[in-house]
Amino acid sequence: MTELEQDQRDSSAERFLRLVQGKRRGTLKIYLGLAAGVGKTFRMLQEAHELHQHGVHVLLGYVETHGRAGTEAELRGVPLLPRKHVFYKGRALAEMDLDAIEKQRPQVVIVDELAHSNVPGSRHEKRWQDVEELVQKGISVITAVNVQHLESLHDQVLKITGTDVTERVPDRLLKLADEVVNVDLTVGELRARLEEGKIYDAAKVPTALANFFQAENLLQLRRLAVREVAQLLGHQVETSGGGAPSVLPSRRNDDRLLACINSNDAAAKEIIRKTSRLADRFGAAAWYVLYVQTGRESADRIGLAAQRHLLNNLQLATELGAQILRVKDDDIVGAIRRVAAEKNATLLVCGVTGEKGLWEQFSRRGVTNDLLRAVAQDRTDLDIYLVTY
Repeated sequence: MTELEQDQRDSSAERFLRLVQGKRRGTLKIYLGLAAGVGKTFRMLQEAHELHQHGVHVLLGYVETHGRAGTEAELRGVPLLPRKHVFYKGRALAEMDLDAIEKQRPQVVIVDELAHSNVPGSRHEKRWQDVEELVQKGISVITAVNVQHLESLHDQVLKITGTDVTERVPDRLLKLADEVVNVDLTVGELRARLEEGKIYDAAKVPTALANFFQAENLLQLRRLAVREVAQLLGHQVETSGGGAPSVLPSRRNDDRLLACINSNDAAAKEIIRKTSRLADRFGAAAWYVLYVQTGRESADRIGLAAQRHLLNNLQLATELGAQILRVKDDDIVGAIRRVAAEKNATLLVCGVTGEKGLWEQFSRRGVTNDLLRAVAQDRTDLDIYLVTY
């Protein structure tokens, strides 16, 4: 390691230490990567050592080394919390001991695998919820996650890789973070690490190279990671109260987005995630998810599965930061126009398939087409964004 690299690492640790000392709530730092093997865990452990050398009470709360020798070597010299063993369906599973962390009350705790799903029966369903609790209780956390685990990117990642990522983290966690660091590797470097057996066992390498770790997949994931961190940095620059003026182009911050969904599960998810991304990009003042329940979607006429999907989608919208609006009306277009006016919406987000409008099942004319005509006739400043799925 060169002196410059060591100085940069020391500077990063010192900067995070100032954040820790300057806040009553815990500080959250997230290492974001494009895929497994880029070095997120290694970087977290290096920072733990640097903080430890500065006299900070650091605890390794949960670290997943995946058997990598270089990573395991970094475990030495910093207190490592034993894992808690939980029995589930006759098996003993090792989990992070949240109670033990809170009892020790370290200044900083390292928590790997942010998107991990906890064993059923745990205090929280997801590890990111454990992290939220630690931060709220005044314990600073350094954690790591790959870009494909971000909730609003699920549909894009599915199209890129063909992989349905089931463990996901709400984007608001990144927005709440005090610092997000992109751990970057070129596609060639990452594939070389994979081929050398530094990421997975040798038996898994050919399958990984032919599937998720295809060069084009990694390139697009890398772009997503870089864009995500750049967008977060842009928001920080725009909202900063001091320092140099923003060099980003000015834009209005009074945008209000209204996403229109029905009980179509897949379409609703894509509309919600897309609207979340748009709201972030525009720096919107607020965004809403509107569900118009017609007589055909009353509780006694819609299946339990559809009701469950609808509730899950509304929960997803809440996790991504939306305000939920539910109205009963057989006039879908009229209800949308009325709610848009009440909320001073500037952009409607609706879905369409390749052949029929999303709402075709409710109206022979097609609700999306009717909505387009009605908004055009209103001659307001309301725009419409169509999401294809």
